[in-house]
Amino acid sequence: MFKKMRRFDKQMSEKATLELLKNSEIGTLSTIGDNGYPYNTPLNYVFYQGKIYFHCAKIGSKLDNIRAYSKVCFSVFDEVKVIGEELNTRYKSLVVFGKAKIIEPTQKILRELILKYVQMDEDVIKQRIAKEIDITQIVEIEIEHITGKIGK
Repeated sequence: MFKKMRRFDKQMSEKATLELLKNSEIGTLSTIGDNGYPYNTPLNYVFYQGKIYFHCAKIGSKLDNIRAYSKVCFSVFDEVKVIGEELNTRYKSLVVFGKAKIIEPTQKILRELILKYVQMDEDVIKQRIAKEIDITQIVEIEIEHITGKIGK
């Protein structure tokens, strides 16, 4: 169903790929818009219990696209360094193909998102979640296929 990586010599191990997914700070989500054009958005996310989660407003193009067509692509890249004199780039990257679904926000998922980016006192976390939970939407991506690649 999914093509094999053409440059298999650059393929990262599954363990290294999942570590990159866990530790990177920004990912890009690609959906298909109602006009047939791809729609790509950078966002914060958390990899938790084998799935990718992100938060957003309760309305917007991402959600409209996911409601219409649940198949998405999610990408992460890190440790990028252009080596001009070699006409090369060093990097680590991954691509996820999966199905996205809109879910009700939970304190657990919102807490995981917060803790990925900042260490806070539990009381402060609870206060922030209570303030934002009614205006926040959560999207869950179930991973169907993932590959990681390293450029040396």
